[in-house]
Amino acid sequence: MARYLLLWEMDRTKIPVNPEERGVGTGMLLELVKQDLKEGKIKDWGVFAGEHAGYSVLEGNEMDILNLIQRYTPFVYFETHPIASVAHVDEMIKALTK
Repeated sequence: MARYLLLWEMDRTKIPVNPEERGVGTGMLLELVKQDLKEGKIKDWGVFAGEHAGYSVLEGNEMDILNLIQRYTPFVYFETHPIASVAHVDEMIKALTK
C-alpha cells in the first residue's frame, strides 16, 4: 500500500479573531483528526510548534487521499508527497545495477 506525507496549513483567512470561536473551530477540526487516527485513515499526525501547519502520514491510494482531505476543505490546504520506503529504494538501486 502506498504511503503519503501530507503537509498541511490552516487557511488563516478562516481563523476567527475571537479566541473562543477560534478554540471551537480548531477543536472541531481536531476531533476530525482524532476520528481519522482512530479509524486508521491517518497513521501519524502532528503540528509544527508555533505555526498553523503540520503533517500527516497516510496509507492508501489517490482516491483515499482525495476523500480524506475533502473533510478538511475549505479550512486546511494540503501539499501531498508520495513516500518511497527503504525497500522501494533498495529495488531501485538493484534495477540501476543490472
